[in-house]
Amino acid sequence: MILSWRISKEGFNPSSIELDGSRFLIANGYMGYRGTLEEFGKNELVACTVAGVYDRYDDKWRELVNVPNGLFVKVYYNNTLLSPMTFQDCAHTYGLDLKDAYYFRNTKFFVDKEKWIRIKTKRFASSTDYHLLCLEYSITANFDCEIGIETGIDCDIWEINGPHFKEMSFQNLDGIYVTHLITNEGKNLVVAETADHLDNFINEEYLRLYVRKSKVKLASDKEFKFYKYMCVTHSLEFEKPFDEAIKRINEAKNLGFDYFFEKHRERWQERWSICDISIDGDEKAALSLRFSMYHLLSIAPYHSEKLSIPARGLSGQMYKGAIFWDTEIFMLPFFSYTLPDVARNLVMYRVHTLDGARRKAKEYGFEGAFYAWESQETGDDACSLFNVTDVITQRSIRTYFRDKQIHISGDVVYGFFTYYNATGDFSIFLEGAAEAVFECAKFYYSYAYYKPLKDRFEILDVTGPDEYHERVNNNAYTNRIAKFTFEKAIWLYDILKEKYPNILQEIDSKTCISQYIEKIKEAEQKMFLQKPNEEGIIEQFDGYFKLEDIEVEKLKDKMLHPYEYLGGGNGLATQTQVIKQADVVVLLNLFESEYEKEILKANWEYYNRRTEHGSTLSYSMYGLLAAKLGKLKDAYEYFLKTALIDLEGNYKQYVGNLYIGGTHPAANGGAWMAAVFGFGGIRVEGTKVEIDPHLPAHWKSLRFNLIIHGNLFEFEISNSKILIKSTRLKDSKNRSYRIVANKSEFIHEIGQLLEINLKGE
Repeated sequence: MILSWRISKEGFNPSSIELDGSRFLIANGYMGYRGTLEEFGKNELVACTVAGVYDRYDDKWRELVNVPNGLFVKVYYNNTLLSPMTFQDCAHTYGLDLKDAYYFRNTKFFVDKEKWIRIKTKRFASSTDYHLLCLEYSITANFDCEIGIETGIDCDIWEINGPHFKEMSFQNLDGIYVTHLITNEGKNLVVAETADHLDNFINEEYLRLYVRKSKVKLASDKEFKFYKYMCVTHSLEFEKPFDEAIKRINEAKNLGFDYFFEKHRERWQERWSICDISIDGDEKAALSLRFSMYHLLSIAPYHSEKLSIPARGLSGQMYKGAIFWDTEIFMLPFFSYTLPDVARNLVMYRVHTLDGARRKAKEYGFEGAFYAWESQETGDDACSLFNVTDVITQRSIRTYFRDKQIHISGDVVYGFFTYYNATGDFSIFLEGAAEAVFECAKFYYSYAYYKPLKDRFEILDVTGPDEYHERVNNNAYTNRIAKFTFEKAIWLYDILKEKYPNILQEIDSKTCISQYIEKIKEAEQKMFLQKPNEEGIIEQFDGYFKLEDIEVEKLKDKMLHPYEYLGGGNGLATQTQVIKQADVVVLLNLFESEYEKEILKANWEYYNRRTEHGSTLSYSMYGLLAAKLGKLKDAYEYFLKTALIDLEGNYKQYVGNLYIGGTHPAANGGAWMAAVFGFGGIRVEGTKVEIDPHLPAHWKSLRFNLIIHGNLFEFEISNSKILIKSTRLKDSKNRSYRIVANKSEFIHEIGQLLEINLKGE
């Protein structure tokens, strides 16, 4: 069942447990708790994943840690566990309330023909105290009966590359259960739990399970309700995480579930008042967008600028909990134009991890900063050289993600300027971002190859966004993002030299940028960029057009295994023009203004037929460009594929034998971009806002908000007119904006209501 703010499912299918755990995630940026039933355990992939706490066990991959489950509850009747897993005769509904950000469950167990026991739960990850998870648990029967309740902390943890805790101990402090954890790397974590309104405890310890047992007599049709609070703290933020956990658990118990839920609800109302998108005429699209934004808002690091958003959010340990280019290119635009404080945290994370990028550049013999393909808390690269296993031979495949995907440094720089363009906040450059830009420019200069015969700089031996073709020369996207980095380094150098000479001198003492700036200027001028051929097609890399031109489906018919990896040295796609995901199309989206519409169209059509969409990043880029081109049928199809990825679960769960399930926040961000920048046609360049909408025919109107340079703009777009209202927010600059729409230019003052007729002059 799908309503405007609620997603629910009826019935129970064991095969959907993994997808539902990700789909119905609750999170608050500090931790994420999967959408599983309270009686489930590690076999059902229960997990509470803590942001920024990484650990490595033995020689396995380093990843985020999952902590013990303090919301564990089991209810028994006549010694039978009440669960859809064990009790077939039941009516079961569960899902998410997006507006108030909580998980709900309603299960009626028919214990006899006319007798039933109902379990209802509601839980949320507090948005006001990020360390708290809160659960309301309700039990009702239509007859007098006695039930047994087991609840406590389940320490038998689902781990992908664990075990991550070398020490684990337990305490019972007058009804507060506390688990002390020490990771293999020596980090201390505390999980504390308490249950309110449960009496007659019998405390028992099993292997890795600490439970309190209670017998409760239910009177017919009279609800019995109790509450659980779970708190997580760790030594990366608190000197005494144990004391902090106990304090917060006691506060939760004293103030109560309703108090924290109301505060949580108010916080989410504030977020939605800015972020919500309303689509009149398409309930499915509206709901899928809200679902996408819910997941982005849930996992954002509100509390820290030393954290970013991993590729799978906080839905588990997949992809090592690492941060990729996904954040800058696919997620950051949403936050930059709706929650700029969060966006600032995301870009400052790259400043804090600059030293890790410097270490990586030095490791490979280059200057400057080579940002990690898989970045964790220090910025050092968690990516291994053998990321994929051949499912046929069972041999590890050497991949070149870590050492050849050099576009990541340029993506980081692009992210800095995405934020700056939206906010006008130059302070990030004075607080370390300028230094990072200079170091990235130095890296590209040291990596590039100057070819005297053609008097140009080339970038050789790289892997572009399309990962099926590795170690190629002059990848179109990589070369352009390197040139962009040079351009912005020169721009920043000139501004700092003129306005902030002391800061430039300080940066120069660490980067020696003054010794490189003339070289960078030369490289910027002479950087080789792939030009459109006679048909208007930009060759993805040198020699791409010479590869076998085969249809995607015909290539996939040759696969011997459904999880077979198409890239790598011997993958089926490597000697063909079939690509994994958008590559040139990403380039055209990011640098759209540099190309004529005919070039954009020709490349979209050429590469669309040759793209396998083996990454969930791909759909949004094709949908975004299609909307800009007015190809609305294709744009809408790709938009829905992007926005519904996690709702419908239509994505790869394995590459080789590598599990890559979980949520897809990059797709969530891509759906927002497709709606606002694609269908809404918004372009922002400083104080100039261009609007060229292309709404799907069945959309009556599209309404959304953007924060531009600290001012709130409310847009309402239909096929006949555009309405713009603006409000000055706290500490914003009261400036004029140039609005360009319908081949006309308007000067818009803050507080003004602007109506633009789209039909006729």
